[in-house]
Amino acid sequence: MLTVYDDTYFMRQALLEATKARDLDEVPVGAVLVCGGRIIARAHNTTEQLNDVTAHAEILCITAASDYLGSKYLPECTLYVTLEPCVMCAGALQWAQLSRIVYGADDEKKGFMRYGKSLLHPSTTVECGILQEECGQILKDFFRKKREA
Repeated sequence: MLTVYDDTYFMRQALLEATKARDLDEVPVGAVLVCGGRIIARAHNTTEQLNDVTAHAEILCITAASDYLGSKYLPECTLYVTLEPCVMCAGALQWAQLSRIVYGADDEKKGFMRYGKSLLHPSTTVECGILQEECGQILKDFFRKKREA
C-alpha cells in the first residue's frame, strides 16, 4: 500500500528537527528535503555547536541530500523548512536548483522574500504559511526564554 504524505506531514517533520535544535540551545529551525515523496535529508541549525555561521538547517539539508543523490543539483526535490530562508540559504537553494521550497513562518527581518523570489532558480516555486503558527511559536518561545535568562 502506497502512503502519500502532504505538506503538513513534511512540515511536522521539519518541526521535529527544530525541536532538536531548541533542545541543543540552537535557534530552533528545522528542515527536511523530500524527493519522490520520501525524506532523503533532515537537519536543524547547528551554528552554535559547530561555531559556524553557515550551519543553517537548509545548507545542511542540501549537503546531505546532494551526498545521498550523488548530485549537486536537486531539481526534483522539495525543501520544507520551519522559517523563511535567509539570503545566504536562498543563494544555496538557487544553486541547488530545487523545484520547490515550502516554509512555515515568515522572517520579516532576514528572510529572502524581502528581496524577492528572483534570488531563487527561475523554476523553483515557493509556498509559505504551512503550520505557520507552530513554526513561529517555537521561535517566539525560544527567544522569550533567552531574554528572560
